[in-house]
Amino acid sequence: RVRPAGAAMGSLGRCLARSLPRGQPGLSPPGPRCYGSAPAALQEKTLVVAKPDAVQRRLLGDIIRRFERRGFKLVAMKLLQVDRRLVDQHYEQLRLKPFYPALVTYMTSGPVVAMVWEGYDVVRCTRAMVGDSSAVGTIRGDLSVHITRNVVHASDSVETAQREIGFWFQRDELVAWDSRDRDNIYG
Repeated sequence: RVRPAGAAMGSLGRCLARSLPRGQPGLSPPGPRCYGSAPAALQEKTLVVAKPDAVQRRLLGDIIRRFERRGFKLVAMKLLQVDRRLVDQHYEQLRLKPFYPALVTYMTSGPVVAMVWEGYDVVRCTRAMVGDSSAVGTIRGDLSVHITRNVVHASDSVETAQREIGFWFQRDELVAWDSRDRDNIYG
């Protein structure tokens, strides 16, 4: 049985398939691509946090490279030591879970790098790129060593991204800049 392009890989496959050139036999139909600096009306932002294990293992360059290759635009980034207050604010919905104390210990164990990426459909595509620890080709699948050391956090919706960005960044820390590759990506 033959599946359509991207079906076997779920949302990552569909995201990748949508980024292929248009109009060629066997490739995805015309439609919006899932990367790049979109026109203002189509822009969205997402939060990505490289967790302490990513910083300790010096994986930051590989993580950033994946977002840059996708064509997303970095609009904010900072290295910081997270305190309990920020962890409690960010992971509020997990406070009653039995693993929460270990999560707090992990997130406060070393520096993290918080980033805001911008682009068309960036939240959905970022979630697909991050994947889970068993999905080869994703950030977690390729770089994490255990489910409790999963390298990155990524916002799960546009609304969540807006809220989380507000926890990690002041409004004036987001840099608005024009991407010179915009015409190459969006024509």
